[in-house]
Amino acid sequence: YVRFHLISPLIQQSAENIVLFDTFVNILAHNLGEPAYEADVAQLEYKLVAGEHGLVIRVKGFNHKLPLLFQLIIDYLSDFSFTQAVFEMITEQLKKTYFNFLIKPETLSKDVRLLILEHGRWSMLDKYQTLMNGFSIETLLAFVKAFKSQLFVEGLVQGNFTS
Repeated sequence: YVRFHLISPLIQQSAENIVLFDTFVNILAHNLGEPAYEADVAQLEYKLVAGEHGLVIRVKGFNHKLPLLFQLIIDYLSDFSFTQAVFEMITEQLKKTYFNFLIKPETLSKDVRLLILEHGRWSMLDKYQTLMNGFSIETLLAFVKAFKSQLFVEGLVQGNFTS
């Protein structure tokens, strides 16, 4: 079991940064779909989570091939790229996800409660409005470059691994 948390102070600075980060993580997960398929067949699992303060990479499975899967994820992260079609598809999916969040009273009330309790939190409505206003591919690429330049990493490796 390997878990790395790539923490960046950049994410919580604005609602736009959170939306850009969500878009980045979703495109990264989409890009990994095909190359990581063989790892899935070999009973290796991975998950990318857009956490509150950064990207969480979780990898789980047999230890002799786990570093290869982790390296694949890191390679796609470092050489991040996408097409216009993928960008449009992911932003449309995010619009639907945010909207579905807003129309459910229980999730909306939880968001409002957390907005009151947590300092510096951005509401789902702020994120949805930011996404609806739109942003360019150049803005996303500039954000990703800034995100990668301001990283702090925490990691946990558990199981049958040598140092």
